[in-house]
Amino acid sequence: MSAGELRYVVGDATAPDCAFDVDANNKLIIHCCNNFGKWGAGFVLALSKRWSQPEKEYLKWFYFKHKPFKLGEIQAVQVKDNLTVVNMIGQHGLYTDRFGVPPIRYEAISECLEKVAKLAIDKKASVHACRFGAGLASGTWGKIEELIIEKLINNGINVTVYDLEIK
Repeated sequence: MSAGELRYVVGDATAPDCAFDVDANNKLIIHCCNNFGKWGAGFVLALSKRWSQPEKEYLKWFYFKHKPFKLGEIQAVQVKDNLTVVNMIGQHGLYTDRFGVPPIRYEAISECLEKVAKLAIDKKASVHACRFGAGLASGTWGKIEELIIEKLINNGINVTVYDLEIK
């Protein structure tokens, strides 16, 4: 199996471009969620503006099944025929704790990305993301990028990371 490609582009992660990935008909948009059932800040606002299903399914999942969420779990929510949003539970709580530990949990992100890899392979999908886990979860992008390379790129999955254009 050949390695996938990791590319960075300026654009909107909620409107994934697959032009460089002609073999993938399906697209996964992945992002990091907290395990407290809170949805309302960061990238999820852009997701909710475009589609209501990811938020509705996340909250339904929290209130009816997993209170609180288990770190490392994922939830795939199909929003269009060839587009699925993947809610990844990789953040413990909402804020840095009193000991200075940020909410990001790299082990959980690693578990999530293993599951995303299986889903991407099954769906013959490319993966699209913002710099998840490096904003409100206070993670280090370099560590997250290493996990993306290990779990996705090394499994032949193409990944596009989107940075918003600063105006």
